[in-house]
Amino acid sequence: MRAAFSLALGLAVALVVVAKVAADDKEVTLKGTITCAKCDLKVEKKCATVIKVSEDGKDVVYYLDDESGKKNHKKICTEAKKGSVTGKVSEKDGKKIVTATKVEFDE
Repeated sequence: MRAAFSLALGLAVALVVVAKVAADDKEVTLKGTITCAKCDLKVEKKCATVIKVSEDGKDVVYYLDDESGKKNHKKICTEAKKGSVTGKVSEKDGKKIVTATKVEFDE
């Protein structure tokens, strides 16, 4: 009986882990202000492309991955722009990172 319970508990934990991984792999679209973490937000020592969004009444900053950040940085370094970023979100060193598949600026 104990072995069956342990096996069932182990399978339940495995399903929760698989569900969490599947949820983390989902692409999201973030809408807000695309800007520079150094020049505009003054939270970094060197330039970094971020999107600042409002979630539950609070500003949340997502850092664009290196490739898409560099590709779009000139457009926003000295002037923040409204827009959206689509991609997969992860966390690294306490920062939210979005691996962007699409970056669009509002006209």
